[in-house]
Amino acid sequence: MGLSRVRAVFFDLDNTLIDTAGASRKGMLEVIKLLQSKYHYKEEAEIICNKVQVKLSKECFHPSKSCITDLRTSHWEEAIQETKGGVANRKLAEECYFLWKSTRLQHMTLAEDVKAMLTELRKEVRLLLLTNGEQQTQREKIKACACQSYFDAIVVGGEQKEEKPAPSIFYYSCDLLGVQPGDCVMVGDTLETDIQGGLNAGLKATVWINKNGMVPLKSSPRPHYIVSSVLELPAVLQSIDCKVSVSA
Repeated sequence: MGLSRVRAVFFDLDNTLIDTAGASRKGMLEVIKLLQSKYHYKEEAEIICNKVQVKLSKECFHPSKSCITDLRTSHWEEAIQETKGGVANRKLAEECYFLWKSTRLQHMTLAEDVKAMLTELRKEVRLLLLTNGEQQTQREKIKACACQSYFDAIVVGGEQKEEKPAPSIFYYSCDLLGVQPGDCVMVGDTLETDIQGGLNAGLKATVWINKNGMVPLKSSPRPHYIVSSVLELPAVLQSIDCKVSVSA
């Protein structure tokens, strides 16, 4: 780590600042209710949602080949057909997808204590949101949680040539803020993208949000700091700056 103070912090969005996983689960519960009450799918409702969850986790999206709405509607269509058999039901798939998506977005909110932390941090350092993912999906989340006003810049991986962990997206982010990689800290919940990316780009420090006390593999990237909540970040930044003062 260099001898300059932290000048900028890059934040991941999903499961770092907003509870994307929790919002998605709430969306799935609404779809289960719909399938059970309106369509009388008893046990099948949960099976369908579990299948969609697996498809989402393995999703490969190519903007040149399809749009995200078509792709994700197809996940539901396939899951319904795999579970129920018979002919494909695109109309029901669309109903499920849009209910899941709208419910999910409703529950994507910035907690009041997170807003307060970002507001205080921004008095001292520059803040940038750095999120991987398909452009439309991520922009909808950003709008839903109304986080734009807390950041000096927002960078969406799906709008760039490369996503995290590629160094290029970190260098682009540095250029936007007028800072050097050695001035910046990356904060995120994913070792393979957020932490590895910060290490690849030579940032001052990486902070891993490990909410569930997960034990990483020995081969996983090693963050400089590990916290259980993003709200612990101010103390970490203070610690980094204290080290700089002592070194100086």
